[in-house]
Amino acid sequence: MVEMKQVDLAEAAGVSKQTLVDFERGARTPHRNHIVAIRTALETAGVVFIDPNGGGPGVRLRE
Repeated sequence: MVEMKQVDLAEAAGVSKQTLVDFERGARTPHRNHIVAIRTALETAGVVFIDPNGGGPGVRLRE
């Protein structure tokens, strides 16, 4: 969606690439602070998270 590599997302979120890989594989459960950091990094990159009551749930790119 935003053409971001794992290493770039990990760096932007302040987590290691391996931590991000583990979350994606389901090998680790992210703590709330990790979720917030990853979401913030994605939002900074242009991703908009759509609230379930706002025509979603889902994601889209910022206009």
